[in-house]
Amino acid sequence: MNCSSAWQQSDAAANGTTGSGNGIGSPVSNLVSRLGSFTFKRTSSGRVETTTDSESDESASVGGSFFETLTSSEFYKNTKVGDISGSFRWAPFLALQMSDTFLTMLLLLSKYRMKSLPVVEVGGDKIENIITQSSVMHMLAECVGLPWFESWGTKKLSELGLPIMKPSKLVKVNEDQPVLKAFQLMREKGVGGLPVMDTSGAKAIGNISIRDVQYLLTAPKIYKEHRTITTKDFLTAVRHHLQEQHEASPLLHDVITCKKDDTIKDIMLKLDSQKIHRIYVVDDKGNTEGVITLRDIISKLVHEPRHYFGDFFDGVVPLPANSTV
Repeated sequence: MNCSSAWQQSDAAANGTTGSGNGIGSPVSNLVSRLGSFTFKRTSSGRVETTTDSESDESASVGGSFFETLTSSEFYKNTKVGDISGSFRWAPFLALQMSDTFLTMLLLLSKYRMKSLPVVEVGGDKIENIITQSSVMHMLAECVGLPWFESWGTKKLSELGLPIMKPSKLVKVNEDQPVLKAFQLMREKGVGGLPVMDTSGAKAIGNISIRDVQYLLTAPKIYKEHRTITTKDFLTAVRHHLQEQHEASPLLHDVITCKKDDTIKDIMLKLDSQKIHRIYVVDDKGNTEGVITLRDIISKLVHEPRHYFGDFFDGVVPLPANSTV
């Protein structure tokens, strides 16, 4: 994809100079071609086949009483994908078409709070690719040096109104609280991750994201004590588990931070290089003042023109009364 033209179009949208989606072209198809493609293979019965060389190794690494209790429960055995698909905001998912515009994609990943977007062809049975907030951030990083990017990227966080959330509204847990409290807060507050604070409540000593719930099943020390283990001990146990398994993860590193006088360019490059979704803003004493997410940054790039989406959302399943997202 031509980084310059695609993001120049997005830059125009951010400044309100675009009048319609059609004026932005159709760069989604170009992004898909850069990312590659994949398909899902279904059997005649409609079941999706998923077999990999590492399948047996992954199964062997998962064990312990907690996991065995889960997999032997009636809920686990009887619950089908269809039973939970309606619990999401848009079900089965909100997809992009190859002809949709770059602005559409950016708005869905920011204002409309989508974390990833499958790309499909109308009437087709193949998912061409899945575009994520991280892939957008990587594309931004590739635009370093372009005039339009440098003029925007040199702005300080405070100039762009970042962080968006006030310090008092930051969702966080203390290091001596149970890790289950962290996951409960993520669900209740609708956030994908939160900082683990030291005993003073001022400094972040770690970060826990929603995907880290996997370690409640796979890390032996954790699944045996999942009801009582604290967030601090959870981080220690996960790091030990990752080192034993020789796995790379942001959890192995210190909390990634920045300051309000850092430039947005510096922040984006740090987020992309570290492969993380959020960075914490600290003051001169290292006290946590806020958080900046990939969504926050993408939202500063775009502006939604009046009546832009038109009937785009027609036919999308409405938000159920018991939605969890």
